[in-house]
Amino acid sequence: MKKHIGLQLYTLREPMASDFTGSLKRVAQLGFRGVEFAGYGGFAARALRELMAELGLEPVSSHVSLDELTHRTDAVLEYALELGLSYVVCPWLPEDLRQTIEDYRRLAQTLDSVGERFGKHGITLCYHNHAFELAVTTEDGRYALDELYACSSPEFVQAELDVYWIERAGLDAARYLERYEGRCPLVHLKDMSHGEDRTFAEIGEGRLDLRKLIETAAKSGTKWVFVEQDQCSGNPFDAVTTSIHRLREWGYVQ
Repeated sequence: MKKHIGLQLYTLREPMASDFTGSLKRVAQLGFRGVEFAGYGGFAARALRELMAELGLEPVSSHVSLDELTHRTDAVLEYALELGLSYVVCPWLPEDLRQTIEDYRRLAQTLDSVGERFGKHGITLCYHNHAFELAVTTEDGRYALDELYACSSPEFVQAELDVYWIERAGLDAARYLERYEGRCPLVHLKDMSHGEDRTFAEIGEGRLDLRKLIETAAKSGTKWVFVEQDQCSGNPFDAVTTSIHRLREWGYVQ
């Protein structure tokens, strides 16, 4: 995984809102090799692709809302192709679309349709989980996240497993990585604080065995691991710096 540690740019949403280009430069200087977008800073796709090439960063993937994926499919696809993305990820479900197991079965059909369209152009569609997909179950006790993947085609819908949220739901993230071997090209790497609030922590500062999870992901066929910290107690660049320094100490970043 040494060449495939990236950053989910949502972590830096505040500094990027004021200086998108400068923030990307700092990401490259820290040693990240690729990024996952959470917005494009108003850039045209070609201009952003040129900037990424100049900085030596790979534009790997992007989080795009379900509404955009379903109602602006052509525009999302066109931008992704021109930017040079390999993956597009559905990152979140509005609360009204995740109340019942039937909601997830309908979602599987929707993602299948979008994923098939993207796949024809060489882009893989993924779904990113939180903890709420592990709170709804089928009639016989299967979690909604598993039902979503069971009801969709691996050819069209892949997984971006978020290890923090799986553990936050009380489950074993390593087992989930093993369960979706060959279907989880992307992973979100986050640590969980030691406190009772179990909030987000910098890599290596919390309670999760992240080295085990990185190794398990690699064995399961994961292509990219993205550092993400949803909330930072201080300057997000300080948090990101701590995280990549720890990954460098562990030998995952050159």
